[in-house]
Amino acid sequence: MKTAKRPAGSKPHLTAADYETLASFRYGVRRYLAFAEANARSVGLTSQQHQALLAMKVHTFSRPMTIGDLAAELLIKHHSAVELVGRLEKSELVQRRADPSDGRKVLVCLTDAGEAVLACLSVQNLGELRDIAPAFSHLLERLEEITAQ
Repeated sequence: MKTAKRPAGSKPHLTAADYETLASFRYGVRRYLAFAEANARSVGLTSQQHQALLAMKVHTFSRPMTIGDLAAELLIKHHSAVELVGRLEKSELVQRRADPSDGRKVLVCLTDAGEAVLACLSVQNLGELRDIAPAFSHLLERLEEITAQ
């Protein structure tokens, strides 16, 4: 079904299929997030702690991560990132060190234990994504149709 184009200043016209697509997409995203949150809890982490570990892993492929980088990546305030890293450090999943090129900055990186926990969670999360990928593929095609109107 096509979504009608709307003239400037008029209300958008959405079809029942448009609403169904939006609801299905939202359900799929929430289903995955609920799975990932439960997966993180199963190893004693919050969802945010898991996100932090993943962000650190990805970021360090290009360069070391600072606390500020982590705050920006997680869309949280700097002091919240400091507290988050502190909790992860107590769990021995991450470690802090001074930036050798700028002593004012603190770098954060995964420990071997952090790497192992993240690898385990990531394998399980990717498995869930593989399971729901066909439904998302169809929904993404439908969203492209809707937004192209």
